[in-house]
Amino acid sequence: MTTFCMMKLLCQATSNENRYATKFFGTLLTQTPQKRVFSPFWMVLPDPRKSTVFGLAQPFCTAEKSHTEPKRKAAFGSVGRRIPYRILHVINQDGESLGNMHRAEALKLMDQHDLKLVLLRENAEPPVYRLMTGQQIHEEQLKRAEKKKTSPNPGMVQKELSFSSAIAKNDLETKTKQIAQWIEKKYRVKVTIRQPKDSNTDMLTLFDQILETVSEKATYLSKPKVTTEGVSTCILRHMSDKELKAYQKMEKQKNSTVKNDENEDLKSSELHQ
Repeated sequence: MTTFCMMKLLCQATSNENRYATKFFGTLLTQTPQKRVFSPFWMVLPDPRKSTVFGLAQPFCTAEKSHTEPKRKAAFGSVGRRIPYRILHVINQDGESLGNMHRAEALKLMDQHDLKLVLLRENAEPPVYRLMTGQQIHEEQLKRAEKKKTSPNPGMVQKELSFSSAIAKNDLETKTKQIAQWIEKKYRVKVTIRQPKDSNTDMLTLFDQILETVSEKATYLSKPKVTTEGVSTCILRHMSDKELKAYQKMEKQKNSTVKNDENEDLKSSELHQ
């Protein structure tokens, strides 16, 4: 009887154990991969100094390593006394090379002549710095800003058109139509006019005549200027929506004023009759 009871208890314990094990492993298998958590575990790692050593493995992680942002290029201007390099190649305010010198010597020259140090080429060996006046720095900043302004943006199309100031009227009309088509496509148009030696045509007036024909859509990106002797250029661009609205409003006011003046002239003429 006792033996029978013991066997019954053993069978019941085995049945409970199997049920609990099935429930436990079934829960693990039904978990989604996102909800699984792998805790650190101990594993044996080989070590040349010892036969075996225990090390802690890191938990599994799918997070990507953060990438450092690229270093931004500093704006052109005085660096003050913040010079990380020991040896510099220095250029004076007149553009003449003073050779390589220690950072302290360059700062001494800067203080003695009341100038400012500007970094020109950081990738050179050694880096190139220039001593400049505040006015020189300001003028260079304006030049760079103008160059950046007129440089085509990535994806921006810039067309070029070149002709003589002695161009025939029909040919000028053809060129102007071509400019209008490019402006309509929102291209930038660089116009270059060459003036022959025996010509006295005012090229600035010619630029204004071209702009007048496309004034409903275009404006100057870069105003007309003489680049070399006898050669002038300008860059035209399509007006923004805001500029177009302002232009249309101005034209409407202008037409209204002209119409009012005509009506006043007509009334005045009728009174005199």
